[in-house]
Amino acid sequence: MSAYEQRRTLVDVLVCFAVSGIFVLTACGAEAHMDMAGMMKKRPVIGFKEKLGAYVPLDLTFTDENGKAVQLGKLIDRPTILSLVYFHCPDVCNLLLAGMADMLSKLDVPPQDYRVITISFDPTETAAQAMKKKINFYNTLPAGYPETTWRFLTGDQKNIDRLTKAVGFGYVKTGDDYEHPVGLIVLSHDGKIIRYIYGDTFLPFQVKMALIEASQGRIGPTVNRLLDVCYSFDPHTNSYVFDVLKVTGAVCLITALAFIVFLVITGKKYRKGNNGGT
Repeated sequence: MSAYEQRRTLVDVLVCFAVSGIFVLTACGAEAHMDMAGMMKKRPVIGFKEKLGAYVPLDLTFTDENGKAVQLGKLIDRPTILSLVYFHCPDVCNLLLAGMADMLSKLDVPPQDYRVITISFDPTETAAQAMKKKINFYNTLPAGYPETTWRFLTGDQKNIDRLTKAVGFGYVKTGDDYEHPVGLIVLSHDGKIIRYIYGDTFLPFQVKMALIEASQGRIGPTVNRLLDVCYSFDPHTNSYVFDVLKVTGAVCLITALAFIVFLVITGKKYRKGNNGGT
């Protein structure tokens, strides 16, 4: 067997191994996807399912911190920062509200130009709880901050369900508490979903840009969109964690494809070299 034939045989073998490897990865991925699909059917998805460009129902009715019924459309009359929490939450909701208060204290936008709405997704919570929570965090804001800018609302299950579905907010009740995602939803004056901002701490400049986009009705890219690729939401810690399986699978697939391309190109060069030498 000539040297060329030996090299060609080696290339063919390596290609077969690479193709077999991709087949195995694909099969494993498909099986994992089927397993994941089965798990998803067993329990609701916890996290944000982004619905950029969609609209929240403005006819929803909630109860404000003063115990008065208010239609959501009456409040969303300007760019709005929406947060979904439950008031007796022992940890992460308070961190979210504290992060919001800190951001609002530093936000370089007149408070008259935007609205902040915090809504409890626990239908058992009351206006008294909403008022208590509002007082706690309103007192951390700079003196003179308009009391009407940041509103705290409660509602019944029907209105909560319509709102959470509209914004893609997936949560699950566990005992007296909830597993839920953490972040803000920025809306335009007519209720269009402009941007999602994940986490419990926020850069004032980032929120300012989102409010400017909302004032123009222009949908902004989610800064943390990379979370969907490299991270998964962990309901136990209420945060996004690095997903090794996702990243490893993607790297393996890309590496295998690159290896095949390399082998094909190398094989062509060998054939050209052999033909040129005869």
